[in-house]
Amino acid sequence: MARIGSKWTGSGRKAMLLGSGELGKEVAIELQRMGIEVVACDKYANAPAMQVADKCRVFNMLDADALRNAILEENPDNIIPEVEAIATPVLVELEEKGAHVTPTAKAALLTMNREGIRRLAAEELGVATSPYRFASDYEEFKAAVEAVGIPCVVKPIMSSSGHGQSVIKSEDDIENSWKIAQEGGRAGAGRVIVEGFVDFDYEITLLTVRSVAGTSFCEPIGHIQIDGDYRYSWQPQAMTPEAKKSAQEIARKVTDALGGYGIFGVELFIKGDEVIFSEVSPRPHDTGMVTMISQELSEFALHARALSGLPVPEIRFLGPSASRAIVVEGNSKEVVMDSLEKVLEEPGVQMRIFGKPEVVGHRRMGVILATADTVEEARAKADRAYAKLKVEVL
Repeated sequence: MARIGSKWTGSGRKAMLLGSGELGKEVAIELQRMGIEVVACDKYANAPAMQVADKCRVFNMLDADALRNAILEENPDNIIPEVEAIATPVLVELEEKGAHVTPTAKAALLTMNREGIRRLAAEELGVATSPYRFASDYEEFKAAVEAVGIPCVVKPIMSSSGHGQSVIKSEDDIENSWKIAQEGGRAGAGRVIVEGFVDFDYEITLLTVRSVAGTSFCEPIGHIQIDGDYRYSWQPQAMTPEAKKSAQEIARKVTDALGGYGIFGVELFIKGDEVIFSEVSPRPHDTGMVTMISQELSEFALHARALSGLPVPEIRFLGPSASRAIVVEGNSKEVVMDSLEKVLEEPGVQMRIFGKPEVVGHRRMGVILATADTVEEARAKADRAYAKLKVEVL
């Protein structure tokens, strides 16, 4: 039987978040609602999840010794990776000794870099993907570009939020794309993936939940990315019944191979009824922030429930909704969101301010959420609210 005792007692439960950004913050809030002690970890102090956690630890999670020591000292019931930049072999090692990693250490290891999950999907599971090659040095990279063809997309095998990603549109872009990838990788310079362009009508995130009750799917989420970074999302994305069924079959196949309990953000390209696998994250997805207004249980609530060993008997969708990321540009440790009374004057609009301590260059600092009778109306409402927002970088 699933049991949760009083916090800070022998029967209480403790969860350790490895990564404390805005997604981790929402997971921490949901865990707190269940009476679970939360330890938030990240490479910098005062990260969003740390602001709502019971305890915080600051260290480089790519440092194997530091990661191992922190986990052994805290002895959590659940280790919850929330970012890719983690020394995942340590998680594998500790899981073999009895630690509980969400969803599994294997999933964290395979998905922390694009090579592991792409080879699993395409080469082991036989799932359709875009053409691809991997490269470890510049000569291999040029050969990979030639094999895949121009235009193509270049990404570090370890990165997020579009960092290090570029598009090669002509031979003149090759050298610069290599440089961008080497500077943008989560673990520094290293191996890259070169992907051929896919002719698609739209792309979706299919949030897939594995719990003790089985596998469930949220309504598909459409989204727009700029330079690989999420800016808009909406739910539901209109799909043919055949495409939706195929998307769910692919998501089930990939997540079954990864195993464990929790939510997975499965990214897919759609062309008519054809579905092509792109990536998967074994954790809540940034495009899924729309579920904070579109569903009875957000992706974060679903994740907390599933990883705790509790059933997800249904996922109740409330209605067409949209989100728009608030991306701030500048260099400062003080950002002010102004005119909020105007932002929130329309019914069906919500806002989340992440509380990140600084912005350097550009950074996602909040999100506007909207719901309406149709997706188009929800997106327009989110745009209207965004237009009223004033951001001051002091």
